[in-house]
Amino acid sequence: MKLGVFTVLFSQKNFEEMLDYVQAAGLDSVEIGTGAYPGNAHCPLDELLESDQKRKEYMKAIQSRGLSISALSCHGNPISPDKAFATESHETFVKTVKLAELLEVPVVNTFSGAAGDHEGAKYPNWPVAPWPNEYGDVLTWQWEEKLIPYWKEQGKLAQNHNVKIGLELHGGFLVHTPYTLLKLREETCEAIGANLDPSHLWWQGIDPVGAIKILGKENAIHHFHAKDTYIDQDNVNMYGLTDMQPYGNVQTRAWSFRSVGLGHSMEEWNNMMSALRTYGYDYVVSIEHEDPIMSIDEGFARAVSNLKSVLIREQPADMWWV
Repeated sequence: MKLGVFTVLFSQKNFEEMLDYVQAAGLDSVEIGTGAYPGNAHCPLDELLESDQKRKEYMKAIQSRGLSISALSCHGNPISPDKAFATESHETFVKTVKLAELLEVPVVNTFSGAAGDHEGAKYPNWPVAPWPNEYGDVLTWQWEEKLIPYWKEQGKLAQNHNVKIGLELHGGFLVHTPYTLLKLREETCEAIGANLDPSHLWWQGIDPVGAIKILGKENAIHHFHAKDTYIDQDNVNMYGLTDMQPYGNVQTRAWSFRSVGLGHSMEEWNNMMSALRTYGYDYVVSIEHEDPIMSIDEGFARAVSNLKSVLIREQPADMWWV
């Protein structure tokens, strides 16, 4: 395995400064945002698509520092009822897939998206209960009319460009659990898999090791985000896990994102790394830092230190003991 970082964290640094910082931290790889929610601070998407020379210069800057690109990321909502944002998300995704092929980056990360509840909807709708029955009807309509048709086409696009799609299992979007990921994959193609982020699994009550086993058996883990979540049970008792308080309300929120090892024990992170290796994922573990009570530098440094202690870098030895 290799250690990387989602560089949206360093959007305040220019491209070369960001690479120097990552190299100095002893990392192997960068995951770079190309637009939509992550922005494109380190990836002039159109310029790179148009110029072979600029692509060569771009990759030279990365590779000369001993780094690689684990994924290009364009998390958006391509099936949003907000037509302008849906179009932006879709166009950015298509461009990102094309650039990924040109740069020989194997994975494009994004969200599945969330549709409205009918063609004339104004906002996305995320049903989370089967009753009253109209919620189930909304969910069926979203999948059959929006989600599956869209990702059937984009799955073909990805296959044509030799790229895998990593959908982040994130609450608020239609693909947010191992089941919904595998359901969409079955309806589309194997180019579609998970950008597995344990932080979003924990707050849904899903054990990340269990999720790794489920998805790993199907060869459906295409990328991995390293971010933690702290669950405050006293606040869960008050607000439930679907807590709608702003992330800044740390004292009263049911859960908050944390740097690696500050929400769950390093034993649990160790178990995740072992499960990833056991079930076939031997690629980059990409740090994503959204800790509300730590600085960027301190939260990133803590994640790097903790992950270096559990990452499995070398290939297993022959079983000399049997």
